[in-house]
Amino acid sequence: MLNCPRWSSAARVKSGVVIGRQRYKCKECQYLYTVPHKSDTSTAAHRRMAVTLYLEGLGFRSIGRILGFSHVAIYQWIKVMGKEVAQIKRPSAQIVELDELHSYVGHKKTIAGAGLLLIDLGNASSMLSLAPEGS
Repeated sequence: MLNCPRWSSAARVKSGVVIGRQRYKCKECQYLYTVPHKSDTSTAAHRRMAVTLYLEGLGFRSIGRILGFSHVAIYQWIKVMGKEVAQIKRPSAQIVELDELHSYVGHKKTIAGAGLLLIDLGNASSMLSLAPEGS
């Protein structure tokens, strides 16, 4: 615990809360002081990074080790930011058949069959997959 900044006395009483921080009153000198912010308090950047790492598949404990916070704090951040996580999360992939390419490749006289599939990943990226026709 924090002692009085003036007298370094441990004799104190609680004296309210100011801007979310506990205020104390020294019993010896009547000085009012608040507990300073901890250096390990999280910032919005830490919380965003935790959510990003969680979406990449890391566990709460590994995220805690990387960012220097407890796994319980990481769990609570992600739980609170659950609504935002749903917006950040990529939608599931959809498989779409390309008719023009399918008909073009299907009319060619080749041994390989037609069956190009476009897999839309949602974030302005796509992937083409080749599959034999009829499979």
